Amino acid sequence: MSYVLQFFIAAVATVTFAILFAAPKKELVFCGVSGGLAWLVYFILYRQSGNVVLGSLVATFVLTILSRILAVARCNPATIYLVSGIFPLVPGAGIYYTAYYLISGMPAKCSAKGLETFEIALAIVFGIIFGFSIPETLFHKRKQ
Repeated sequence: MSYVLQFFIAAVATVTFAILFAAPKKELVFCGVSGGLAWLVYFILYRQSGNVVLGSLVATFVLTILSRILAVARCNPATIYLVSGIFPLVPGAGIYYTAYYLISGMPAKCSAKGLETFEIALAIVFGIIFGFSIPETLFHKRKQ
Protein backbone atom coordinates (compact mmCIF):
# COMPACT_ATOMS: atom_id res chain seq x y z
CA MET A 1 0.00 0.00 0.00
CA SER A 2 1.30 3.45 -0.81
CA TYR A 3 2.28 5.96 1.83
CA VAL A 4 -0.45 8.37 0.71
CA LEU A 5 -3.12 5.72 1.16
CA GLN A 6 -1.72 4.78 4.60
CA PHE A 7 -1.82 8.44 5.63
CA PHE A 8 -5.35 8.94 4.30
CA ILE A 9 -6.83 5.86 6.00
CA ALA A 10 -5.21 6.74 9.33
CA ALA A 11 -6.37 10.35 9.03
CA VAL A 12 -9.97 9.31 8.37
CA ALA A 13 -9.91 6.88 11.30
CA THR A 14 -8.47 9.62 13.52
CA VAL A 15 -11.13 12.14 12.48
CA THR A 16 -13.80 9.55 13.22
CA PHE A 17 -12.36 9.02 16.68
CA ALA A 18 -12.02 12.79 17.18
CA ILE A 19 -15.74 13.16 16.47
CA LEU A 20 -16.50 10.51 19.10
CA PHE A 21 -14.04 12.24 21.44
CA ALA A 22 -16.04 15.48 20.91
CA ALA A 23 -13.12 17.47 19.54
CA PRO A 24 -14.11 20.93 18.27
CA LYS A 25 -15.33 20.74 14.67
CA LYS A 26 -12.86 23.37 13.49
CA GLU A 27 -10.00 21.16 14.75
CA LEU A 28 -11.02 17.89 13.08
CA VAL A 29 -8.74 18.39 10.08
CA PHE A 30 -5.76 19.03 12.35
CA CYS A 31 -6.64 15.97 14.42
CA GLY A 32 -6.72 13.91 11.23
CA VAL A 33 -3.36 15.25 10.09
CA SER A 34 -1.80 14.48 13.47
CA GLY A 35 -3.06 10.88 13.44
CA GLY A 36 -2.16 10.37 9.80
CA LEU A 37 1.35 11.71 10.32
CA ALA A 38 1.89 9.63 13.45
CA TRP A 39 0.80 6.48 11.61
CA LEU A 40 2.99 7.33 8.62
CA VAL A 41 6.07 7.74 10.85
CA TYR A 42 5.28 4.42 12.54
CA PHE A 43 4.66 2.67 9.22
CA ILE A 44 7.90 3.90 7.64
CA LEU A 45 10.00 3.02 10.69
CA TYR A 46 8.39 -0.39 11.03
CA ARG A 47 9.03 -1.21 7.36
CA GLN A 48 12.64 -0.03 7.62
CA SER A 49 13.58 -1.63 10.96
CA GLY A 50 10.94 -4.30 11.60
CA ASN A 51 10.74 -3.07 15.19
CA VAL A 52 7.22 -2.16 16.34
CA VAL A 53 8.43 -0.76 19.67
CA LEU A 54 10.89 1.66 18.07
CA GLY A 55 8.28 2.72 15.53
CA SER A 56 5.72 3.35 18.28
CA LEU A 57 8.19 5.33 20.39
CA VAL A 58 9.34 7.63 17.59
CA ALA A 59 5.83 8.06 16.14
CA THR A 60 4.43 8.99 19.55
CA PHE A 61 7.28 11.45 20.13
CA VAL A 62 6.63 13.10 16.75
CA LEU A 63 2.89 13.17 17.50
CA THR A 64 3.49 14.81 20.88
CA ILE A 65 5.71 17.50 19.36
CA LEU A 66 3.16 18.13 16.59
CA SER A 67 0.35 18.30 19.17
CA ARG A 68 2.25 20.89 21.17
CA ILE A 69 2.96 22.96 18.05
CA LEU A 70 -0.69 22.80 17.02
CA ALA A 71 -1.79 23.68 20.54
CA VAL A 72 0.21 26.91 20.45
CA ALA A 73 -0.68 27.75 16.86
CA ARG A 74 -4.40 27.01 17.26
CA CYS A 75 -4.77 28.20 20.92
CA ASN A 76 -6.16 24.86 22.12
CA PRO A 77 -5.02 22.21 24.60
CA ALA A 78 -2.50 19.74 23.19
CA THR A 79 -4.67 16.85 24.37
CA ILE A 80 -7.18 17.54 21.59
CA TYR A 81 -4.59 16.55 18.99
CA LEU A 82 -2.68 14.04 21.11
CA VAL A 83 -5.59 11.87 22.26
CA SER A 84 -7.12 11.81 18.79
CA GLY A 85 -3.79 11.28 17.04
CA ILE A 86 -2.70 8.42 19.28
CA PHE A 87 -5.68 6.33 18.13
CA PRO A 88 -3.92 4.62 15.18
CA LEU A 89 -0.93 3.69 17.37
CA VAL A 90 -2.82 1.97 20.20
CA PRO A 91 -2.07 -1.78 20.17
CA GLY A 92 -5.69 -2.94 20.14
CA ALA A 93 -4.99 -6.02 18.04
CA GLY A 94 -2.22 -7.04 20.44
CA ILE A 95 -4.62 -6.85 23.38
CA TYR A 96 -7.19 -8.87 21.44
CA TYR A 97 -4.73 -11.62 20.48
CA THR A 98 -3.34 -11.78 24.02
CA ALA A 99 -6.85 -12.47 25.33
CA TYR A 100 -7.56 -14.87 22.46
CA TYR A 101 -4.44 -16.94 23.15
CA LEU A 102 -5.21 -16.95 26.86
CA ILE A 103 -8.75 -18.24 26.30
CA SER A 104 -7.58 -20.73 23.64
CA GLY A 105 -5.11 -22.31 26.03
CA MET A 106 -1.92 -21.21 24.26
CA PRO A 107 0.16 -19.81 27.13
CA ALA A 108 3.39 -19.38 25.13
CA LYS A 109 1.72 -17.31 22.42
CA CYS A 110 -0.26 -15.41 25.08
CA SER A 111 2.93 -14.48 26.92
CA ALA A 112 4.77 -13.45 23.76
CA LYS A 113 1.93 -11.31 22.42
CA GLY A 114 1.20 -9.86 25.87
CA LEU A 115 4.83 -8.85 26.35
CA GLU A 116 4.98 -7.25 22.91
CA THR A 117 1.75 -5.34 23.58
CA PHE A 118 3.08 -4.15 26.94
CA GLU A 119 6.33 -2.98 25.31
CA ILE A 120 4.35 -1.01 22.71
CA ALA A 121 2.24 0.59 25.45
CA LEU A 122 5.40 1.57 27.34
CA ALA A 123 6.90 3.01 24.16
CA ILE A 124 3.80 5.16 23.71
CA VAL A 125 4.05 6.37 27.31
CA PHE A 126 7.74 7.21 26.96
CA GLY A 127 7.15 8.96 23.64
CA ILE A 128 4.64 11.24 25.34
CA ILE A 129 6.94 11.82 28.31
CA PHE A 130 9.89 12.68 26.05
CA GLY A 131 7.72 15.03 23.98
CA PHE A 132 6.38 16.87 27.01
CA SER A 133 9.83 17.13 28.61
CA ILE A 134 10.80 19.77 26.05
CA PRO A 135 10.33 23.22 27.63
CA GLU A 136 7.14 24.99 26.60
CA THR A 137 8.96 28.23 25.91
CA LEU A 138 10.49 26.70 22.77
CA PHE A 139 7.03 26.27 21.27
CA HIS A 140 5.95 29.79 22.09
CA LYS A 141 9.08 31.30 20.54
CA ARG A 142 8.25 29.52 17.28
CA LYS A 143 4.85 31.28 17.22
CA GLN A 144 6.43 34.73 17.62
